[in-house]
Amino acid sequence: MHIMSTEQILLAPIANRLLEERERLIARLVRTARAEISALDHDTASRSLLEASVTENIVAAMNFLQQGIDAQYVDAPTAALAYARSLAQRDVPLSALIRAYRIGHSMFLDEAFTVLDELPAEERFPLSVALVRRGGQFIDQVCEQVGRAYEIERDRWVATQGGVRQQWVNELLGGGPVDRAAAEHALRYPLDAVHVACTLWPTGPMTSFELVAAVEEVRAYAADLLKTRAGLVVPTDERESRLWIALPAGSTHGLEAFAPPEGVSLHAAIGRPGTDLAGFRASARQASRVKEIVATRLGQGVEKGAASRSFTEPQWVRYDEVAPVALMAGDVESVRDFVAAALGDLAGAGTRNAMLRETLRVFLTHHRSYAATAEAMNLHRNSIQYRLQQASALLPEAAKSLEDDYNVRTALLATHWLGGAVLT
Repeated sequence: MHIMSTEQILLAPIANRLLEERERLIARLVRTARAEISALDHDTASRSLLEASVTENIVAAMNFLQQGIDAQYVDAPTAALAYARSLAQRDVPLSALIRAYRIGHSMFLDEAFTVLDELPAEERFPLSVALVRRGGQFIDQVCEQVGRAYEIERDRWVATQGGVRQQWVNELLGGGPVDRAAAEHALRYPLDAVHVACTLWPTGPMTSFELVAAVEEVRAYAADLLKTRAGLVVPTDERESRLWIALPAGSTHGLEAFAPPEGVSLHAAIGRPGTDLAGFRASARQASRVKEIVATRLGQGVEKGAASRSFTEPQWVRYDEVAPVALMAGDVESVRDFVAAALGDLAGAGTRNAMLRETLRVFLTHHRSYAATAEAMNLHRNSIQYRLQQASALLPEAAKSLEDDYNVRTALLATHWLGGAVLT
C-alpha cells in the first residue's frame, strides 16, 4: 500500500486544480513560447509538435506532483523528446528549447501561486517551498533528458546531412554538368544568387559539436548583418567547415563589416562575391587559397621581430587582401626567389629585418605618408623616417628600388602573409 508523504498530501490538491485548467495553461504557454522565442515559431507541423510537447510535459508535471514520484525516476515525455530531435534537425539552437522550459516553469509557478492565494496564510509557506522544490526537480530532470536527445540527434543529423551536402557540393565544385534544380532542393540553397564562400576552422581545441555550433553562429550572424537570402553550411571534416551565404539581389552592402562575432573562436578565409554557379565555384576556390595562406602564416607563427600578435585571436582574411599572394602561393620556391630578387638583403630572416619590412609595407600601403604610417604603427614620425632609411638601404638598388615599387610591394605582401616560408 502506497503511503502518501506530507509533501504529496499538500501538493496533490494544487495539481488537481491546475489539471482542471490545463487547456488554458497549454494554450497560454504555446502562445507565449512562440511570441518570445522566434526560433520556435515555424510552420504548422512544428507548432503541432510544440503543442504536443507542452501538453505532455504539463500532464507529466501534474502526475509528478500528485503521486510523489521520486525525481530520479522522472522520464521526459515522448512528445518532448520528439520535439527536441525535430529542433535539432531544423538547426534551432538548444538554448531556445531550454528557454521555453524555463518560461513554462515560471508560468506554472505563477498559476500555482494564484491557487495558493486562496488558501489560509499558514498553509501558503510550506506549499510554496514544496512547489518550488518539486517544480525545479522536474524541470532539471526533463531538461537534462531533452538536451541529451537534442545533442545525440544533432550529431547524427549533422553527420547525415553533412554527407549528403558534401556529395552535392562536390558535384557543384567539380565543374561538370549538374542538375541544378535537384542540387538546390537537396541543399535548400539558391544557385542563382550572389555568393560569398567562407572556410572556417577553430583557433584552438574544439570538439566537432562545438565547431558545428560556432559555424552556425557565424551563419546566423551573417544572416542578420547582411540580410542574406540563405546560408549553406558544409563540414569539410571535424576541424573545418565551409559556409556559403547568398546575398540579397544586387547588393554586397555590409560585407566590409563582416568580422568575427563576439565570442566565436574561428578563423575565416573569405572569397569574393560571385554570381550564379560560376560565382559559387570561384568564391569557394578563392576561400580555399586564402585558407592555405593563412594556415601557412599560422604555422610559421608570428614572424620573429614583427609586431607581436596572438594567433589565438580569430583571423578573418578576405581574398582581396591577399590576391597577389594567392596567385603565387602554389609555388613557394618561386615566391622565395621573387622575394629575394625584389628585396635583396631586406629578405633575410631576423628581428631587425622583420621590423624594417613591416614598416616599409605599411608606409607604401599608406601612400608614402609618414604621418599616416606613424599613426598606424603608433610610432613617432622620426622613428618611421629612420626605419625607412635603413630599409631602403638594404634593397637591391637602395632607394632607387622604390621608384617603381610594384615588385617591392608585392614581395612585402608575400613576406607579410607567408613569413619564414619565403625568406632567405
